[in-house]
Amino acid sequence: MKLEKITKSRHYDDACATAHGLDLLGERWALLVVRELMLGPRRFGDLRASLPGLSANVLTQRLEGLESAGVLRRRKLPPPASVQVYELTEWGLEAEPIVLSFGRWATRSPAHDPTLPLSAVALMLSFRAKWGDVAGRVPDVSLGYHHGDEVYTVAVKGGRLITERGAPEAPDAELAGDPAAVAGYIYAKVPLDQLPLTVTGDHEALARFAAPWEMAAKAPG
Repeated sequence: MKLEKITKSRHYDDACATAHGLDLLGERWALLVVRELMLGPRRFGDLRASLPGLSANVLTQRLEGLESAGVLRRRKLPPPASVQVYELTEWGLEAEPIVLSFGRWATRSPAHDPTLPLSAVALMLSFRAKWGDVAGRVPDVSLGYHHGDEVYTVAVKGGRLITERGAPEAPDAELAGDPAAVAGYIYAKVPLDQLPLTVTGDHEALARFAAPWEMAAKAPG
């Protein structure tokens, strides 16, 4: 009940659907929680690790609020895992274009600092957000990205981008390290030997994938 009162007190009381969207996702951290669930279910501890500035108490509040709004749901995985996870509902997943478009717009801010910490999911979604800029210029390739215990697939097949959680079947190359370091290589063109990244497999395939991507031009000040 206390959470419900807090949430209602911050409503905009405006019939515009944009205002209602802010009622749903405008609370601090809410949109980032949604972002972290875009590639599939996560445990509470996984969300905390991906959003280190978010306290357990506030995360609990945001999860409860998003669940009551129908944006996400919780369920228990079957044995042997038998752990509770949070996942977006079908309607919650429809927010992906909002997350991607908002990110594309914000990268053009002169105040955006790309050197700040970055989650692995945010890195994967950045490829989706910027794919329209490089589509047709990236050859078919299959890459595996390792971050801690998690593995992600980044692939281009028949001109289509694939970014998902899980290991690729036959990757051309695999890299491991911090997501911000990967972004530094892909977008800022920092040489691999200057970054804390480990690469195995076909280095040339990785380089061909990375070549077309670049930082967005900043908006006029």
